[in-house]
Amino acid sequence: MIRQRAQARFVGRRAQLALFAENLSKDPFSEEDPADFLFHVRGVGGVGKSTLLRQWQEAARRADAVTAVVDENDVHGVQQALVELSRQLAEQAGPCKEFDKAVEQLRREQAAQAEPMPVEGEASVSSRVVTQAALGAASLIPGAGVVTAMANPDAAAQGLDRLRSASRSRAQRRGGQGDEAGLSRAFVGELERLCRRQRWVVLFFDTWEQTAQYLDGWLLRLLGEEFGPVPANVIVVLAGRDELSEREWALLRDQVADVPLEVFTEVETRALLASRGVADPGVVEAVLQLSMGLPLLVELLALASPHTAEDVDSGGDLADVAVERFVQWIIDPEKREAVRTCALPLQLNEDVFAAAAGPGVEGLWEWLCGQPFISGRGDYKHYHAVVRASMIRQQRAQSPQGWASAHLRLADAHAAWRVVVEERLPETKRWKDAEWRRHRLDETYHRLCAHPGTYLTAALEQVVRAAGRETAVLRQWIETLEQAAQDTTDTALLTWMERLRGALTGDEPGLTCLGVLLSHSQLSSEWAVR
Repeated sequence: MIRQRAQARFVGRRAQLALFAENLSKDPFSEEDPADFLFHVRGVGGVGKSTLLRQWQEAARRADAVTAVVDENDVHGVQQALVELSRQLAEQAGPCKEFDKAVEQLRREQAAQAEPMPVEGEASVSSRVVTQAALGAASLIPGAGVVTAMANPDAAAQGLDRLRSASRSRAQRRGGQGDEAGLSRAFVGELERLCRRQRWVVLFFDTWEQTAQYLDGWLLRLLGEEFGPVPANVIVVLAGRDELSEREWALLRDQVADVPLEVFTEVETRALLASRGVADPGVVEAVLQLSMGLPLLVELLALASPHTAEDVDSGGDLADVAVERFVQWIIDPEKREAVRTCALPLQLNEDVFAAAAGPGVEGLWEWLCGQPFISGRGDYKHYHAVVRASMIRQQRAQSPQGWASAHLRLADAHAAWRVVVEERLPETKRWKDAEWRRHRLDETYHRLCAHPGTYLTAALEQVVRAAGRETAVLRQWIETLEQAAQDTTDTALLTWMERLRGALTGDEPGLTCLGVLLSHSQLSSEWAVR
């Protein structure tokens, strides 16, 4: 019903809709006029890329296609992306058994690699040198003196040896059927199976400006058929803010159907306003000037139901003004407060909504899900990044105490849900459980937002634990802390995120990350020797 209503309210982008519909009507195996298999939708934030992708997905389904879509909430590595794509395809076309077997194989190997290697005798000379150098550097940094107070530096060196042993084990295992290449081959096999039964399989990759750092090289290898022949009736759609890299995509440049999205024309803006019941000429002109044709802002200003041109204030940041006008004109105070407080969580489901909005919000979850700045699939929804950033800035500035209280309330909620999960999971399996990690991550994020200085050390100690896991888990943890740094603008947290983000770029991010933590952190001696 939500999809149908959104489609009915959709205005503009007729050329782009026709382009994709025409492509779906073509014969993918035609030699004279083959269908395009690779689309790239690009444009600035708020121009409507995700909205267009949802329309294209509906068009694909009407054309007897199975579809799947991932964005930055699903992707912290190739494995996570493939698992989510496979899950959605399986919901429509039945289990992907061979792929599921490959995932299980990979997880068994990762679990084996994560087991500490037994160390006999003393630590290696190289690890002792690295550890002593790290501790020496720490002693020169203000506020890091607690690291040099470690009772047993040899323990840190032995821990480094264990990580190196695990690293060597990973290197030896590369190329086997259980690695990411094997997983990709199994995924291509499932695509081939699906394409024998379905007219189309369409894979959508949203927010490519964020997910490309993990998937760009992998997708080029996929399209280059490194993992096996990709069926002709597979369509790949990318959507992001930036153009594709000239160097990386040079070989496929001629195969990309480039779909740049510009802001709405005046005709399209007027049509959208008319469809939302905004007809006063003065108001229409004011919205035209303030929104500059950016669809998201036009939609928000229209939903604010302004009665006069004066209601559409042109002062201040465009996004902030549009968001504030939208919130201001929500008459129901419960709805107005719910919209504000529900911008604080990174992701929303009905439980998180209730924890954020508080009591007396029955029936408002469905209303919120119908708003144009809410998107998402499956179990979780999220605010559009432009709208969320604006609401975050306003709440932090207008009520610092209210900001901290709301975040602590959400942190406590996630802590309680985490404890429930822990009741059925032994401690050794918690870090492998996606639900447990999600609650732990969100709890840490909200505590950092409430009091960055107080909870920074505890958050860094969790990074130590994450560094001993697969790289995707470490990425997810660092990205969550990075979001807290952006949302709080806390100087110390921002500095830490620059250090840790740089640690992700090397061949051994876990080792590099631990080196950064040893060299600069305020970790207790107990955590420093782990």
